[in-house]
Amino acid sequence: MTEPAGETAPEAPEDVEPTEDDAPQEPAEADAAVEAEGAVEAEGAVEAEESQEPAETAEAEETAEAAVADAADEADEADEADEDQEAAATGAEAADTPEAPKTPELSDAQAELAAQRELRARIEARKAEKEGPLASGAKLSGTAADLLAAVRAVEGGAASGTTFFEAPEPAPRRPAPETAPAMTVRPPVPAQAPAPAPGTTAAVREVLAKGGAPEALAGQVAAALGEAAAQVLLDDPWQLLSVSGVRPEQADGFARALLGAACGPDDPRRAVALTVWLLERAALQGHTALEIGAVRAGLAGHSVPDPEAAVEEAVSAAAVLVFQEEETPEEEPEGDEEPAEAVAEEPASPVLLGLDRYAMAEESLADGLARLVRTATADSWEGSELERAAGTHGLVLHTGGEASRVEPVALAAAARERGLRALVAVHADAGRRALGAAGAEAVTVAALLSGAAGPGRDEEGTLALDLLVVLDAPQLDVETAAVLVESLPDGCRLVLSGDPEVLGAPGAGRVFTDVLAARVCPRIASRLPDPGPLGELVSGIGAGELNQVEAPGKEIVIVPVRDAGEAVHRTVQLVADSVPRAIGVPPEQTQVVTVGHGGSAGTRALNVALKQRLNPGPGRFGGYDPGDRVAFAPAPGRTVTGTVLSADAEGLRLRCGDEELLVPKERVESALRHGWALTAHQAAGARWPAVVVVLPGDAAGGLSRPWVYTAFGRAERHLSVVHGVDQALARAVAEGAAPERTTRLRPLLEALLATPEE
Repeated sequence: MTEPAGETAPEAPEDVEPTEDDAPQEPAEADAAVEAEGAVEAEGAVEAEESQEPAETAEAEETAEAAVADAADEADEADEADEDQEAAATGAEAADTPEAPKTPELSDAQAELAAQRELRARIEARKAEKEGPLASGAKLSGTAADLLAAVRAVEGGAASGTTFFEAPEPAPRRPAPETAPAMTVRPPVPAQAPAPAPGTTAAVREVLAKGGAPEALAGQVAAALGEAAAQVLLDDPWQLLSVSGVRPEQADGFARALLGAACGPDDPRRAVALTVWLLERAALQGHTALEIGAVRAGLAGHSVPDPEAAVEEAVSAAAVLVFQEEETPEEEPEGDEEPAEAVAEEPASPVLLGLDRYAMAEESLADGLARLVRTATADSWEGSELERAAGTHGLVLHTGGEASRVEPVALAAAARERGLRALVAVHADAGRRALGAAGAEAVTVAALLSGAAGPGRDEEGTLALDLLVVLDAPQLDVETAAVLVESLPDGCRLVLSGDPEVLGAPGAGRVFTDVLAARVCPRIASRLPDPGPLGELVSGIGAGELNQVEAPGKEIVIVPVRDAGEAVHRTVQLVADSVPRAIGVPPEQTQVVTVGHGGSAGTRALNVALKQRLNPGPGRFGGYDPGDRVAFAPAPGRTVTGTVLSADAEGLRLRCGDEELLVPKERVESALRHGWALTAHQAAGARWPAVVVVLPGDAAGGLSRPWVYTAFGRAERHLSVVHGVDQALARAVAEGAAPERTTRLRPLLEALLATPEE
């Protein structure tokens, strides 16, 4: 096989993880393969889903053949890549102030849970301001009747959906304080969520057994449905879908066992539960809402006889909300002038369905951003373009690659010199440590929101800040962003900085993309290029080009493979032998990135092979041994990498960066994976000295330009690409766009902040 001139990495639906060295079985041959591969010119990666680009240059083929000749051929069969895992959040927040007793500093895992609790509290407070909820199944009257009429009127074109779902006018905010408060107060450490009472869990277990469901779900059901969980299941068995991982067919079987002949596919309870389940599933893919037609199609796919009536039932029960953006009316011609020609009417905005949780978050975020824009006091700051924009505006967007991160960090330093309270926040703890090594202080967003790090809060709960710079802004999901903006005081300046080409947030929403598209604030594009062969390669990928890049120092190596079995073999060789010998980067500083968790070359298969080579052991602590590299998910969409230290009766103890974390034993199976190999989503926001990206042939369908851009961009000094996707890599870079997310933030911002000229 000859090596294509422009190879790109296939992207999985969620992430991609690197693979090991492609060297032959003998270490000496492995080094020879790396040296030969170092001469190969690498091309940028582009996302692709369907088409191929067959053209390759003769010189590239000859060079590739030389590299192949030095590599040994041993293979296994490949399988398909899986989706990312879900994980639950855990922890508690702590803080200390100059006048308050010290409390222990908490981990990112604990911080994340604290942030989620704060978000839910804010959402509940906003919900309390609205009309009371409608009882499910009650005879429609009043607001419920209006809701149902709104859906029909919107779809018939007689009215706009926002007629019945307009957000209330934001309450007037207090004026921005002229000086910092004399004393700041950190929020109290939140209590742990109480575990379900033993009686509740026992009652749920009885109901589950009666319906033929696994009794092991009792704890999750009790936690999801509360103290009355057993009665809730008896009244509505489809509420079992509220437990993560339960499928509709499983809930249907449970309902049939409990209800008998009274159970049918047209049951209104089933319609409501399935509608909510479809929207929750969509949120896992980044959507904050779905078009009503997509929801109906999903219901039809689950044998709902009348999807239209099912949607109406869900709306009337207030389980979901309906939206349609207002159309801007065309200006009427003046006088007796008649239009020169008839203009075809543009199609009306689609009718969207969404869950209250994400609707509230998007509305809160839009209101909060508009507040920052309106309350900032314009000031003339000397310095860079970014500094001048931040001095004049309350909200500024900054775009650029890895090298451009120094610009917003310098902005924060300059603001401190002006006597302002400025802070830099990042997505991952690895990013915080990297900035610390460069002499710049930063905190993670989760730790900032929980109060475990960063400044204190005033009596009203807002952060004591004049300027907040958020790096890795594309990784902000809508709920986290809403809490963050709500925590900023009036007059505070917010700078969102990030690379718009990387994979989007692992949670619901696309905050950075939507704010960029709304064009409601200054957007500063960095002109600082990423250096070296790796910077040139990744920059080309962002532009849709898989360029040949000279790599005299073996910064980029292409390792062709024929199947997934060989991909796993080469990956292990690279990590364990070739990269340490030829590049000088030890295995513990080399990260493997591949497309998904499943398949013959997914994270599971790669981690098994890497553990066997790098840290063999019986896995006596729930499958883990001291020294194992792990990936811990304290909350859905967040991954913390670390190393296993020990285990005790409480759980598994990890070393993650500067701190130790405890993973409770009941969460080890659901929230922990081995971490030698990660997906691209898990790796986003962090970088390593060496990265091995694994692209087995069965992963070609999952590639996209953002995936390739993100995976290749994780390397600081060296990138090895274990390549088995032929032309799919080049197709992905040139043509492969990431799936669009359906959100409402952009029109909300445009309605609040659009100027008359726009």
